[in-house]
Formats: sequence, C-alpha cells, structure tokens
Amino acid sequence: MSGGIDSSAVCLMLLAQGYKVVGLTMRVWDLPRQFTSPGQEYPDFIMEAKSLADRLGIPHHVADERAAFKDVVVRNFIDEYLEGRTPNPCVMCNPLFKFRVLVEWADKLGCDSIATGHYVRLKHEAGRPALYCGLDARKDQSYFLWRVGQDVLSRCIFPLGEMRKEDVRDYLEREGFAMKAHGGESMEVCFIDKDYRDFLREQVPDLDRRVGEGKFVDAQGRTIGAHRGFPYFTIGQRKGLGIALGQPAYVLRLNARKNTVMLGSAEDLNAWAMLVAGGKMADEAAFAGDRLMVRIRYRGQPIPCRVSRVANRFPDEVPGEEELWLVRFGEQASAVTPGQSAVFYVDDKLVGGACICSQKGLQAYLLDEDESADAV
Repeated sequence: MSGGIDSSAVCLMLLAQGYKVVGLTMRVWDLPRQFTSPGQEYPDFIMEAKSLADRLGIPHHVADERAAFKDVVVRNFIDEYLEGRTPNPCVMCNPLFKFRVLVEWADKLGCDSIATGHYVRLKHEAGRPALYCGLDARKDQSYFLWRVGQDVLSRCIFPLGEMRKEDVRDYLEREGFAMKAHGGESMEVCFIDKDYRDFLREQVPDLDRRVGEGKFVDAQGRTIGAHRGFPYFTIGQRKGLGIALGQPAYVLRLNARKNTVMLGSAEDLNAWAMLVAGGKMADEAAFAGDRLMVRIRYRGQPIPCRVSRVANRFPDEVPGEEELWLVRFGEQASAVTPGQSAVFYVDDKLVGGACICSQKGLQAYLLDEDESADAV
C-alpha cells in the first residue's frame, strides 16, 4: 500500500471479492516534503496508507527497508552514473525489494498471495505464470517487472491489469473515496526530490572534484568544448548542454574513463543494433520466432528485432558476463542508452529482458555474425 490511487483501489477490490486483506507499506527513503506536520513520525504516504487501512478495518504493517535500500539500490544508482551509464532503479527495486519484501511478509503473516497496483496482466500458461502488458497502454508497467522471478509471479494478483486509469478513479469515487479518486500521482524516482544531478551532489559531496571538467567531442573525436563532468549528461540529451554549436546537438556517447561527452546530430543517435547483458528469457521459444519486439526505454515503442548470443569480447567493458546478446533491429532505434533495460515482447506478452551495456566493439560483433552467416 503506497497510500495512492492504485493500491487503494486494489484493497477495495480484493475485499469486495472476499479476500482477507493485510496491508503492507515499504519505507525505503524519506523526503523532507513528505513530512507536513510537526513531529510527524511517518512520511505522508505511510500515514495515508494507515488511514485507509483503519477505514477499511484491515491490519497494516510498515516494512522499514531504508538502510538496505540505500546500500543496494541507491548505491547502484550512483555507481552507474559514475560509470557513464543511465540506471533504471525501479527495475532493480522490484525483484530485490518490493516483491521480495512482499513475499517475506506474506510468509510471515500466513498470506497465500500478494497483490500490487501494477498495470500488468498475469496469465497461467502450461502451468507457468506469464506477464502481459496492462490493458491501459499509457499506464502499462510490464517494462519494470522483467526481472521478477516466476516463483514470485505465481503468487501475484494484479487487479488493475484489465482496467484503465480513468476506470480506477471512477471506481474509487463510486466507493466513496472521491478525494482519493481525484488525487495526483507521482511519476519520478521515489528517492529523487528534484533533479538527479542535485541528488548525486548530495550523496557524493566531492563529486565535482573527483570527476572534474571534461571535454565535449564530436563524432570524429575532435574537441569542440568543455563540460562540467560526464555524470551530468545522458544519451539523447539535447537541452542544458551548456554549449552552443549553431545547430541542435545531442549526447551520443559518454566515456567515463576519459571524461568525454560525444555530441552529434539526431541522425547520429540512430542505430540498427545493440549489445545487451544479463539476459533472462521467460519464454525462450519466443526468441526464435519472427514476431519478437524490444522496448529500449519505458514508454518506448516496440521495435522488431532478432537476438543472437555472442561471446563477450571485451570483459573490461562488460565485466562478469561471458555471454552477451546481439540485438539487430528491424527498423532504426534512437538513443540506445547503456544502463537502461531492453525488454522483449511478442505482441503484448513479456518474454524476456536484459540490460543495455557498453556498445564498444559493436561493429566487430556485427561483422563476425555476418561472416558466420556467409560461411553457412
């Protein structure tokens, strides 16, 4: 229970369906703006969840995961930026915290199932759980769940998967929760108050000294200006670059070791292939078919693709991975961003995922594959 619209609706729905409901709220990071009353023990969202639980007459618990969350998710978030990658903390949080904590508390409290307000659909196929996109394409959250294991999914209930957001609001209003129905919702990373750059400076006070001023370079590697440090930029960024070139410029690549930021045109961002690491197939047969699609960012449009396994030729760039996946796109993709997730689908079924890694040597991988195909 986050205290918001979706989890509140889920509680009401499950109670109406005859379930015995126990509420759990995970506390991972406190923001000053979440404490609106003097002497407040819990942040506002926990107070709202407690208030709803009291109104519904259900037990409510708080799982305090702040220390572990900082050590794992926040530490990874910072480290990824310092390595020149753009992390997606929700993809890490879901398996390592949100769903892990739900399962642990469910076992402790004797609950058979766990439920969340995610906009995804769950089906059981040949005795195995399969994730599908939520009916509301604008709210679909399957992208963030590709790392959640099937043992956990087998215990999940996702009541909102077949609903649209406006239907959820209407439902709450009909049930007498008008204020909740018309409430706002948060779309940002839960531990970032404003801008991730400010957060990095707060958590790494000597960041500017450690990183130092770096160079802007063009696609040919020629120096074209100076910048304040590579962690303050992301692939595809156009605004706030701090340099005027007389034409629109986009961030093409970050080099953490050299502290360089490569700039170029929108066309330079386009790619026909990418490398990904840490791949997980929920439906291996789907990867051999001709209907495979990939999303390379949340809300990104699915792109036709095919995947092949390749040996990791640059272990210094992608440590700990013996094998990578080479993904060839059926149409050009823009702004392939190391650190983000590549999530694979067949129609609206999630069939696997991986992390976009360093693209160093991509052309060599492509050439090797083409030569192997020619030899065959």
